[in-house]
Amino acid sequence: MTERRRSIPRSAGPSRGGGGRLNLLLSYGGWRDDSWADRLPQYLEPFGVQAWRANSGVEAQRLIDEIEVHLAVIDLALPLERAQSGEPATGAAAGPRLLELMARLPGRPPMLVVKRRLTQREGARDLSCALDNGAFAVIERPVDMEAMLDAMRRVLVRHYADRWPQCSEDQRPQ
Repeated sequence: MTERRRSIPRSAGPSRGGGGRLNLLLSYGGWRDDSWADRLPQYLEPFGVQAWRANSGVEAQRLIDEIEVHLAVIDLALPLERAQSGEPATGAAAGPRLLELMARLPGRPPMLVVKRRLTQREGARDLSCALDNGAFAVIERPVDMEAMLDAMRRVLVRHYADRWPQCSEDQRPQ
């Protein structure tokens, strides 16, 4: 079993700017080790992408308050809080609320949404919620890594004019 990655590196502590060329808020509502959410930061780190992992709605809210988010991957199955054992908590998912929160941010970052595997009616509701809140793309479970990376490439091309987001001087990486 692999060790879970912490959402905020404890040694550095995030500043409002984060640490990479592009700060990625990565939310994941699953419980599996070696998931797409575990592999994605490994693919993106060589390109200067800093992935900030949130395993609950509470963690995501804290990250939004602490870093400048350039791109958000929002898993609609994200729980509001995690159980002590690290397993997902039962109850209402925080993903749709996180999506609404991100849509209201000034300078709203582009959002990629990971849709839950549900009934057809619930799936249509999730898709409608994502599109109503301005999602750039909706990716269905199981997540295909190539589809995720392609959606991220399209975000850079369309939203950031094929350039890295601009950080203020005090937010540039050292």
